[in-house]
Order: sequence, then C-alpha cells, then structure tokens
Amino acid sequence: MKRLKLLALLAVIALFAAACGGSDSDSTDDTASDGDTTAVDSSDDAADDAEPADDAEPADDAEPADDAEPADDAEPADDAPAASAAGTGGDLTLLQWQAPSTANALLSGGTKDLLAGSIVIEPFARFNPDGELVATLAAEIPTAANGGLSDDQTQITWKLKEGIMWSDGTPFTADDAVFTWEYCADTTTGCSTDSFSTVTNVVADDDLTVTVTFDSPQPFPFVPFVGYANPIIQRAQFAECVGAASTSCSDENFGPIGTGPYMVVELRPEDTVSYTFNPLFRGNAIGQPFFENVIIKGGGDAEASARSVLEIGEADYAWNLQVAPEILGPMEDAGLGTVVVAFATNVEHINLNQTNNRADGDLASNYADGTNPNPFFFNNSEFARALSIAINRDDLVTVGYGPTGIPTCNMWNVGAGTSTNNDECLTQDIDGANAILDGLGYLDTDNDGVRELPDGTPLEFSYATSTNAVRQSNQDLIKDNWEEIGVIANMENVDASLFFGESTGEQSIWRFPWDIEMFTNGPSAGPDAQNYMGNFRTSEIPTPDNAFGPGNISRLANDEFDALFLEFEQTSLDDPARNEQIIQLNDIVTQGGSIIPLILRGSVSAFSNKMQNTGPLNGWGSEYWNIEEWTRSE
Repeated sequence: MKRLKLLALLAVIALFAAACGGSDSDSTDDTASDGDTTAVDSSDDAADDAEPADDAEPADDAEPADDAEPADDAEPADDAPAASAAGTGGDLTLLQWQAPSTANALLSGGTKDLLAGSIVIEPFARFNPDGELVATLAAEIPTAANGGLSDDQTQITWKLKEGIMWSDGTPFTADDAVFTWEYCADTTTGCSTDSFSTVTNVVADDDLTVTVTFDSPQPFPFVPFVGYANPIIQRAQFAECVGAASTSCSDENFGPIGTGPYMVVELRPEDTVSYTFNPLFRGNAIGQPFFENVIIKGGGDAEASARSVLEIGEADYAWNLQVAPEILGPMEDAGLGTVVVAFATNVEHINLNQTNNRADGDLASNYADGTNPNPFFFNNSEFARALSIAINRDDLVTVGYGPTGIPTCNMWNVGAGTSTNNDECLTQDIDGANAILDGLGYLDTDNDGVRELPDGTPLEFSYATSTNAVRQSNQDLIKDNWEEIGVIANMENVDASLFFGESTGEQSIWRFPWDIEMFTNGPSAGPDAQNYMGNFRTSEIPTPDNAFGPGNISRLANDEFDALFLEFEQTSLDDPARNEQIIQLNDIVTQGGSIIPLILRGSVSAFSNKMQNTGPLNGWGSEYWNIEEWTRSE
C-alpha cells in the first residue's frame, strides 16, 4: 500500500512563525497528530501495532508556506488535461452519508455543510494537507516583510488576486469581504464561525485590498477569512440576509454564488447537492475543473458508503468512514478502491451538559447567564473524572477504529502543546472511579445497582449520539463500563442530519436536549490552537440570542479559562510560554467537568482506484481542497 508521508506538524508551526517573522523553537515534541496523511491497510485491526503518525521527520528543505504558489496558479503537469478539458470529464459522485443541510459554510451545521460549500465559496487562504497556509483568493500570504502585518500585530492586510469573478459574472472585490464581516458581526445572523470575535473593523482600502483590525495584538492573525469554515460571500446576493433574516434566505443559503470551481444547481437538504462546473473559474485555462458535474449524495450510513466505493464501484469517493476495521478491511480487499486516512486533531468526545436540559420550556439547556445549572454535572469535575477513568478507551479503539484511532485524554493533541497531565484516563480504573463516587457521597442506598445523589436522585442519564454502527458499539461499551460504577446511561441515537443539522433544531448538538452527547470535532482553521480553543470561552455558549450558533456546546463557563485565553491571544508564536498556555487551556477544559475526550480520530475516506490527481487527504481543511485537479481514468 502506498504510504503518503507528509511534513511533521512541528515544521508546520515553525513555518507559520516564520511567516510572522519568528520561529517556534519549542515545537519539537512529536504527537500522534502531526499532520501525517497515510493510505492505510484498513484490514489491520490491531491498534497497538499501528505506528503513530508522528514518526514523520520534517523535510530538511521545507519552505515557508507563504512562498508556495497556490494550486490554482500552478502550471499543468505533463499528464494534466489540456485547456480544452475543463468541464469535459463527465460526472463525479461523492458520498456524504451525513447529507448537507446548506451550502453556506457560515451557517454550517458541521463538516458535512462545510464540505458542500467549499467547492463554491472560498476564503483568502486555506490550509493544505501539511497544515501550511496557502493563498486562495489572496495574491500572497501577508507577512511583516511584504507589509501585510502591522508592527503592533493589530492589523493584517490582504492583497487579492486580480481578475477573480463571481460565477454570476460580476467582479469579486474587497467590499465582499467587508460585507462578510458585517454579516457575521451581527450575532442574530447566527454564524457558526467565531473567527470575527476579536475583529473591530474590516476596511476595503481599494477593490483589491482588505485591512482587518483586531481589538488586541494577534500573534496568529490568520483566522478571519482563512480556511473552509471562513469563506467570503457576495454582498449583492446576501445583502437582505443579515441578522434574523439569515435562516429564511433559503435560496441564498442553498445556492450561494461563488468563486470556486463549481456552482450549485440544486440542494435538497439532507438528501443531495448537484453542481455544475463554473465556466468563470480561474483555472479553466489549464483544464480545471475536469469534471462537468458533481453530485453529493447523502443518506444511508458509513458502511453503505464505503461499500459503494470499495466493493461495488458505483461512486468515486466516500467521506467519514466510521466503520469497524474488520468490516472496512475486506471491502478494500475487493480491489476497487483505497482507504485513506489523515490525522489532524479531531477528537471523539463526550459532552456533559452544564445547563439543565430537564428544565421546562425555553429554559431547557439554556445558559440563562449562569442561573440554570445542571444538577449533576455543573461544577462537578470529580464526577466527570470518575466517569472518564471508568472508560476502557483501548476497547473503544479496537472495536471501532483500529489503526485510525488513538486513545486520548486531551482535546488538543498537537506537538509541544499536548498535555500529559491527564494521562490517567488512558488506563481504565474502575476501583478508582468507585472510590471517587463514594467520596462524593453518591451511594447505592437501595441496593438496586444504581448510585444516587445525596437527595436520592439516581445517577441515570440520557446519552445521545448520531446513528452510526461504530458510535453505537462505543456507546454500548461505555454503558457497560459505567454500569460497573453504578451509573446508568440510557442510549439514544439520532439521525445525523438532525444531530448535525441546523443549530436551532430540536435534536441538534447545539441545542443539546440530552444530559450527555458524543461526537467528533476539531479545528477548522489549521494547526494553531487559538481559533479552536476560543470555542470554549463563556462568550461562545450557544443561546437563543445567538441562534445556538457558537461552539461552546457543553456550556462551560470558566473565568480562569477566559482570562488565560485573553493572555494567550497576545502571546507571540515564538514565545515558549505559548505552548504552556495551550496545555493549561486544554487542561481547564478537560478537567473542568464538561468534556471527556475519548479518541484521537483520523479522517477516514475512500477513493475509487480510477480517481487520479486527488493528492493526499487533507486533515486540516476541506477534503475537497483540490477538487479542481481531480481526474478519473476510464
């Protein structure tokens, strides 16, 4: 099996720092998520025998990412399609069993929607599979040397490529970026991104120049308008969709006008999205994109998607193959497709609701300025610790992931910012968990096998996750583990289209109507912790006032975290203190009683063996990051 080794993330962080005029000399410790993308033999279900992805050595000749030419400007390879081949490659079929709900990434309900939007609307820059920052709509990556970064680190100025056109034939200009900021700065719009939380102003200096001003120095300013979660939308199309009107703009959200290689023809929520190639895309002259039409098919489950590519050969690509290794391996053995994996820092985890989901009416799971605490989990870190160390993570990996999963006790697993302070969870400790619960006074007074709070309330909870065979098997294992310590988990599984659907949906992870929920998330803004860790601030708690949009889904409210994050935001990338701050932020989250990390998951997908020029899978951005380059043999 061909192994595609990428640069270690340690080099990546150094490259980011180099772009800002320094180097992160402390980014030297390897972790299991240092950006490796690997074609794996999925039939190997012995997780203990798998070599972690962090064994890759950084390339000696690695160059800073901002010096790299973006893929769209590249000269075609000798075997690349001729200019006349743009849009002549027939149909491309992509399977996303979690079907998209929208193509407007700014109102995304999760990765499924970000992917749907990523081939239509684009950011100034994105992250490639190495975790490097590369220009997309920008002419170059701003640096201190080219005048793009202010000396006081409070401004970043982007120069845009000339000649970019929206697919409706109108020019893409800096004013569209200004509007995108205005759109998300109105909290009632309900943007899912928090990338503008530190932005005080966005100005169009001219048609091709945008200056972003922050409220404080930003050592890592590559967050607004960067990555597939932060694209630019067109002012002319979305002008009437700001604020409360945003969710009612179905035509706009289902079919955004874009600058990318494809245009939406039709989006049927939770079903399919049909696209056709954009004849105004800047890569047309070199035959990009190759395929005339793209269809994303939703529905079914991960196993059926895998089978369609690997055994039946009726689709070109299948996403998010959370399939047990003993099932996925024989499928790949059929020889029609290849399973590929990219490790970044996506973590399967449990959220413990910090608000009272059992409250009546509008108060259910409503933070209500801290006046509606959960009676079991709020400010109860020792209880969460007991639940965590009772779980056998090795079993979870063996049953559900094989070499594509690694047990973890952290939400952030990157380089020198990886904490070792929580490693006790890596070894199951039923006796220790029972001792903690005894110490809390949670006793089984009626000998029915279930412990109770001191007031007699049994430790019995609703535990939801998306409908998926691997997740259900992991639920069952955790349920059994918890029964050993006198805790009852009543399992619920929710259709993925609802679980990861509109943030205001009654069964969405953001509304959080359960006591406990389990899913995976990770950074959508590359391998710097700032944007991801910012999700856990008190200000990012989903509420009715912000359309349940922000990312602090467990409703953690911690003054220490908020204060430390403000300090972290202003710490230079080359300051050794930055990694220590990342560790402290991670520890507050993972020890705070609201989150139980379980498994560092690789992104697992499959390509038909007929697909060509797909490049390595991207764990730091859209898996369709280079879809304009894809071709297929006959």
